[in-house]
Amino acid sequence: MNNKTPLFHVSRRKEIIWYKAWGIRAIAIVLALLLCGIITMITTGLNPLSVYVTMIDGAFGTSRRIWMLLQNMAILLCISLALAPAFKMKFWNLGGDGQALMGALGSAAAMILLGDKIPNWLLIIVMIAASIAGGIIWAVIPAYFKAKFNTNETLFTLMMNYVAIQLVAFFVIVWEVPKGAGKIGIINQNSQAGWFPSIGGSKYLLNVIIVVVITILMYIYMNYSKHGYELSVVGESVPTAKYVGIKVNKVIIRTMVLSGAVCGLAGLLLVGGSEHTLTTTLVDGRGFTGVMVAWLGKFNPFFMILTTFLLVFLDRGANEITTIYGLNSSFGAIITGIILFFILGSEFFLNYKMTFRHKSKEAA
Repeated sequence: MNNKTPLFHVSRRKEIIWYKAWGIRAIAIVLALLLCGIITMITTGLNPLSVYVTMIDGAFGTSRRIWMLLQNMAILLCISLALAPAFKMKFWNLGGDGQALMGALGSAAAMILLGDKIPNWLLIIVMIAASIAGGIIWAVIPAYFKAKFNTNETLFTLMMNYVAIQLVAFFVIVWEVPKGAGKIGIINQNSQAGWFPSIGGSKYLLNVIIVVVITILMYIYMNYSKHGYELSVVGESVPTAKYVGIKVNKVIIRTMVLSGAVCGLAGLLLVGGSEHTLTTTLVDGRGFTGVMVAWLGKFNPFFMILTTFLLVFLDRGANEITTIYGLNSSFGAIITGIILFFILGSEFFLNYKMTFRHKSKEAA
């Protein structure tokens, strides 16, 4: 009986040098833009080049749009940086939204309860401590249960998001202004107690600077510290980590403390640095988008800047073409989805290769 050889087989590829990897991703983006152009012409009759120019204008058209782009990048990157150590350790932390919300709740509580009682510099210090504490508490709970009872961290952190949303919803009603409004509004609008100071005439610049510093520190931590080495070993193989004497449970809890703290800081940046309010939708799903940023950036904080820019640019651009051309909001989402599909698909070719069989003489 003849054995039929498969037409091709898939095998894992050796690690590709970084500039080749980004080259493959660039090709994927070009192909995605070509497909989006064809779809745009067929479905709307618009010139795809005009649509792409409008997307660029939506992100960079004015100085205000540029600052909004940078602000959105800063918040998304901050949450993505928080998730990166956990995911590198293969702890699937889907609780970024909840941890950031708890950080925001801590900051808002400090602003509302202490805004007119202590000096502004002391208030900001209290806000920092409260936001970090809120994020840590929300991250350590699932970490503890994972370390002690091997619970499913994916479901645990996901459910913690919903608990955080309900807690925030409760305190929004407690602090609502005016009573019966169902929302807090701008916190300390007259006194601006707890608001971050403007730098260079922009209220967003301090947020950007803080996230740049966090990015550098996170890169150093993950690549040049003992803790970063240990979480990498745990991520590669738990049995190996135990064999070489690494206390896995301690690494899990310690890493999630860091993850929660940085998520909490993201909540602080939202409340103290840009939005100055508290709502259940304040984080806006960035905890889930941050997972994509971390994976696409290969857990490298500097590469994550590029993936953050891409996702925020697509979001801003999609909103702009929807507004300018009067299109259904779903059209912008379709364009964004196609581009992300191609980018995520390119990851297959970065990690695997397809080998086609050669023609050979059949056995007599």
